[in-house]
Amino acid sequence: MKISYFIFFSFLFILLLFSITTYINFKQSEEVRENSEWVDKSTTIIRNSNRFQRNILNMISGLRGYLFTGENYFIQAYDSAKTENETILAELSSLIPEDTSQQMLLGEIQTINNSWLNNFSTPLIAAKNLAGNSDSSLVSFNKLYRQKLTTGSERYLNRQLQEKIRVFINNEYNSRDIRKIILDKSVQRTRTISFALTSLSIFVGVIISIFLAYRISTRIMGMVRMANEIAAGNYEVHTKESGMDELSLLARSLNHMANVLKENITLLKRKNQELDQFAHIVSHDLKAPLRGIDNVVSWIEEDHGTEISPKLMEYVQIIKGRLVRTENLIHGILSYARIGREKQEKEDVDLNQLVDEISEALIIKTGIKLLISSKLPKLFTEKLPLLQIFSNLIDNAVKHHDKRNGLVKVYHQEHFSHYEFFVEDNGPGISKNYHNKIFVIFQTLHERDMVESTGVGLAIVKKILDDRNQKIDIISDAGKGAIFSFTWPK
Repeated sequence: MKISYFIFFSFLFILLLFSITTYINFKQSEEVRENSEWVDKSTTIIRNSNRFQRNILNMISGLRGYLFTGENYFIQAYDSAKTENETILAELSSLIPEDTSQQMLLGEIQTINNSWLNNFSTPLIAAKNLAGNSDSSLVSFNKLYRQKLTTGSERYLNRQLQEKIRVFINNEYNSRDIRKIILDKSVQRTRTISFALTSLSIFVGVIISIFLAYRISTRIMGMVRMANEIAAGNYEVHTKESGMDELSLLARSLNHMANVLKENITLLKRKNQELDQFAHIVSHDLKAPLRGIDNVVSWIEEDHGTEISPKLMEYVQIIKGRLVRTENLIHGILSYARIGREKQEKEDVDLNQLVDEISEALIIKTGIKLLISSKLPKLFTEKLPLLQIFSNLIDNAVKHHDKRNGLVKVYHQEHFSHYEFFVEDNGPGISKNYHNKIFVIFQTLHERDMVESTGVGLAIVKKILDDRNQKIDIISDAGKGAIFSFTWPK
């Protein structure tokens, strides 16, 4: 399976677990909300039931007070409690679901309450209201009072009504307790499931992360080591991959790249060897006829020097100069071709001593002064490349100098990771238009008859520095001298 697919399905699974957890928590919150609403409704039912029970007591007290005293104050309290109980019964009927035991019990309470009202309170109040009109009405009231209140049925109804209300309230409390137990179990179950799913999600996520980190990092590190081996020149290295995921495809691509590099490097080495052989053969084959021509010219000078005219002698000297230039050009081409091909061993190099040796080997024009700093550094580096660089730069500065009293200076500056060396002269200078041209092989700024130059020296310097990722710069303008600077690592 591809790594991208594995990551996608793994996180999809984790997301599914978290979605299930979220859904369960949501359903639980809905259940808690419903229970809260039910508890609020139950609280209202109990509160109204208690008010109803209290109003019944107030009605009984008001009824008896009115019957004994005839004071309107008592009948007003009775009427107020009666009216409120009618409202309470209607509200309780709307709050309690139908076809439940509580609804049936409420119906019984309503029936008993209506029976007490119709059979006792209402007739007695009506009789009491008429008792003051005549003696017969008073006699009728007293008779009715003894009949209703002394037989004991009125007290029985009151006790039955109070008992029904207590049962009704107790049932509501019991329902709340049962509902609370069920809700607590549901909440606990939801917590357990949520904790289990969350723990499983975290566990699976950690396992997937560890697996991916180990799997990907080990394979990537293997390919990094392979790339480092390839960079070091070992093109035989390969990595074993048999899967079809992205890293396996990358590993197979690296293996293919290693094979292609191996073939190309082998071919390049063979071509380089052929070029080296060609260069040596060509140089040998070119040098032989050049020496032959030089010998012939020398024989002409020796045998017929007194016979040839001055003009012809001038031509002979031109031929000898062309031969020297051609031989120098061949040496320059061979030197340029060998740059970077042969590995140079590092050694301790005293640059003051190195530049002194170069200055002693150079033919310095009369009037040209070579000023070398006495504080050039000592390096542990390749000696031959530095020798070639300083030789060509100093030789160019001396060779192309156009003043009778000239000055060529060699000095340096130290930086954090490298040195910067300078070869400065106060000669003819170089126009800015030619600053890039002078580093191209065979390019010269003067006619070859004016200055003996092959156009290879600065190209060799540039190639040596390019091979080492170093840079060379020039600060110059026509008639203002020149400052060549190059960097070299510490």
